[in-house]
Amino acid sequence: MNHHDFAALLTPEGRALLDSLRDYDPAQELAVATRLRREHPAGLVSAALGQARLRQRAVAKFGAEDAYRMYFTPGGAEMATRAAVATYRAGRLAALGVRTLADLCCGIGGDAVALARAGIRVLAVDRDPLTVAVARANAEALGLADLIEVREADVTEVDTAGFDAVFLDPARRGGRTGGRTFDPEAYSPPLSWAVGAARTARYAAIKIAPGIPHEAVPAEAEAEWISDGGDVKEAVLWFGTTPGAVRATLLPGPRTLHTTEPLPDPQAGPVGRYLYEPDGAVIRAHLVAEVAAELGGRLIDPTIAYVTADELRATPYATAYEITDVLPFNLKRLKALLREREVGVLTVKKRGSAIEPEELRRKVKPQGPNAATVFLTRVAGAPSMLIGAPAPGA
Repeated sequence: MNHHDFAALLTPEGRALLDSLRDYDPAQELAVATRLRREHPAGLVSAALGQARLRQRAVAKFGAEDAYRMYFTPGGAEMATRAAVATYRAGRLAALGVRTLADLCCGIGGDAVALARAGIRVLAVDRDPLTVAVARANAEALGLADLIEVREADVTEVDTAGFDAVFLDPARRGGRTGGRTFDPEAYSPPLSWAVGAARTARYAAIKIAPGIPHEAVPAEAEAEWISDGGDVKEAVLWFGTTPGAVRATLLPGPRTLHTTEPLPDPQAGPVGRYLYEPDGAVIRAHLVAEVAAELGGRLIDPTIAYVTADELRATPYATAYEITDVLPFNLKRLKALLREREVGVLTVKKRGSAIEPEELRRKVKPQGPNAATVFLTRVAGAPSMLIGAPAPGA
C-alpha cells in the first residue's frame, strides 16, 4: 500500500467500502474483488481488501471495537503493542503524574492511543510518511486527535524538553529479510541512543525485546518483563522510577513480582508431588528464586526453571501440576505407559530437551479418552520425563 492508496481509503467511498468488508471471508477474496471492481476503482478495491485483512488480524491485539475503526500497515500491525500491554504501561506513566509525553518511533499509534486514553497529551513521532499518515488517521478515527499530535520527523532530531516523559520504541527489524534483530545496537535507533534520550527526561520508558541480556540493562534503569495471558510480550526499561529494580508483570491483572535485591538461585533437589512452571515473564526477569521461596520449593535441576515442592500452594506466578511419574527419557516406555492409561489428549512441554513436542506426539501416537501432560526436561542433569496433570484448582 502506498500513500495514494491509503489516502483513497480515507475518502467517504473508501470508508464505506471498508465498512462493507468487515465480515468478508478472505477465502472468497477473488470473487469479492471481482464483484467490487464493477463499482469501484481497482486500486481502491485492492487497498480496501488488504486493509480488511489487516483489521481482522488486528482484532487479537486491539479488540474488535478499535481494530475495525483503525488503519494499519503490514509491518505496523505486526509490531504494534498489544492493547492490554500498552494500557498497563500508560497507566504506570499516568500514576507517576505524567501529563505530557513524547512518543518516539510511534508506528501506527497504538501506544499513543493508550497514553491519550490515560489522559496524557502525546507528541507521536515517526519518520516514515505512510506510517505517520496511518497514525494520524487512527488518532482521528478513535476521537483522540485533540490529545495526539502526529509529526513526521527523525526522532533523533526532536526536542523533547518540556515533556514530562519520553517513550521510545526502537524498530527491532532490519536487514535484507526484515527479520527480528537481537542486537540492541542494531535497533533503529540504537539502544545506546535511546538510553541517552531517556536520561534527559524526568521519566522515560524504552520498549525492548524480552530476550535482552540483563547485563545490557543500565544501572539506573528499572527492568520490567511483561506477559499477557502467559505469553511474554516485551521488556521495558524505566527511568526515573526505582534504579536497579527488576519486575515481572503478568496480565491480565496486573500482578507484579518485583525486587531490588534478587535472591540467590535456589537449591536443586528431588522431584516432589507438585511441579510449578513459572510464567515466562518471571523466568525472563530472573525471579524464579523468588517464586521458589514463596512456594517453599526447589529446582529439579540447577539449570532448569521448573520448581518442585511437596505441598500445593497457590501462586499467580506459576502454573502447578501434580506429578505421577518421574522416568528416565525413553520414548518406548512413554508410548507404552500412555497406551496403558488410554491417553489421547497429550500436552507436551519441554525445557532443556532437544525433542520437539510435535515430534513426540507423532512418535507416541496418543489414543484414548484420557488426558495427561508430559514434561521433557532434565532432573539432576539426566534427561527425564515427568508425567502428570494440572493440579486441582491450578
